[in-house]
Amino acid sequence: MKQGITPIDVENTFGKDEIIVSKTNLKGHITYVNDVFCRLAEMPEEEAIGAPHNVIRHPDMPRSIFYFLWQQIQSKKEIFAYVKNMAKSGKYYWVFAHVTPTIDADGNIVGFHSSRRAAPKNEIDLISKLYDEIRSVEKSYSNSKQGMEAGVDYIKNLLLDKGMTYDEFVWSVGD
Repeated sequence: MKQGITPIDVENTFGKDEIIVSKTNLKGHITYVNDVFCRLAEMPEEEAIGAPHNVIRHPDMPRSIFYFLWQQIQSKKEIFAYVKNMAKSGKYYWVFAHVTPTIDADGNIVGFHSSRRAAPKNEIDLISKLYDEIRSVEKSYSNSKQGMEAGVDYIKNLLLDKGMTYDEFVWSVGD
């Protein structure tokens, strides 16, 4: 879906009591979506199932944020993150995501589960400025891998300066 979609500066919104739910397999392909996901992504369930989850990734998202996400969930830990997603029309929607690995009875990761709520406007304002800074660092490198690594270093240094872990920082945004 994402290929050829031009982002537009129009927001899809959803209620503070609504939750977007999706599940993926180990390769990040969607295995389940709820109706809120379908409505916001502007995609029928039949189209979403089997698609890579990054089909809703907005180009404003720094790659290094997803690095942190994957590091956590592949270590069998949950992560919370602010994410800007993109609908099929190019509209955007901000979420506060809770992503967890799905573990089988033998302790193996068999997939991933994400529940997302609407992110409050004041938190989006702060996070979007930070993400702009991180993207600027990433884009200052012609090699995308080096750019992502520089973005990760930028985040690590920011957290070090604040004396916080990633989780502590995310939870402090609303304070």
